[in-house]
Amino acid sequence: MSTRPVRKPRPLLVAAVALLVLASPPLLAFAQANFTVTYRVERTEAQRVELAGNVRNVGGIDAVDVYVTAEALDASGKVLARGIAFVAASLPARGEADFSARVPNVPGTTSFRVGVSNFRVGLRRSESP
Repeated sequence: MSTRPVRKPRPLLVAAVALLVLASPPLLAFAQANFTVTYRVERTEAQRVELAGNVRNVGGIDAVDVYVTAEALDASGKVLARGIAFVAASLPARGEADFSARVPNVPGTTSFRVGVSNFRVGLRRSESP
């Protein structure tokens, strides 16, 4: 009967997983700390509410493919409805962009919450002639 050799963990794989685990919280913190979102109710219709607003990248890193999530909340803060809206393909550091988001008009809605929900960290690319 032959015995199989004991497999040792691959150092590169272990390092990559550790890096992902350690990098996740700072990226989430970046999303919360480095964007300022303002909005107002633009229009209310029977089926939906339209929110108009502005996202400002107050951080020192460019953001790419920026999206916001708008949520309709009841008096206790429970999410009743949600809508996702594209903001900008590129939002440079210290830049800003306007957005329009639609949320279903649900009975019991007393307030809204809007925040950046998705983006990628990007670098400005200079174009050569």
